[in-house]
Amino acid sequence: MAQISWEDPFCAEGNNCFRIGTDGQGNAYIAVAGAEDAYVTDTREALRTLIREIKAGKADHLLQEGHHA
Repeated sequence: MAQISWEDPFCAEGNNCFRIGTDGQGNAYIAVAGAEDAYVTDTREALRTLIREIKAGKADHLLQEGHHA
């Protein structure tokens, strides 16, 4: 099993908190705080791309009030 180094949770008041982690083999992990054993994983490059795309505003529509997938 991978030794995951988890970052502090990213939280909003009254909501679940997300955590991002990495391991020594170049993998990245995203989980809900308290449920780190049920993570989503991909490469660090995939995480880098996700963060860049979010910073570029490509997920802003998900934050709009009343948005449903």
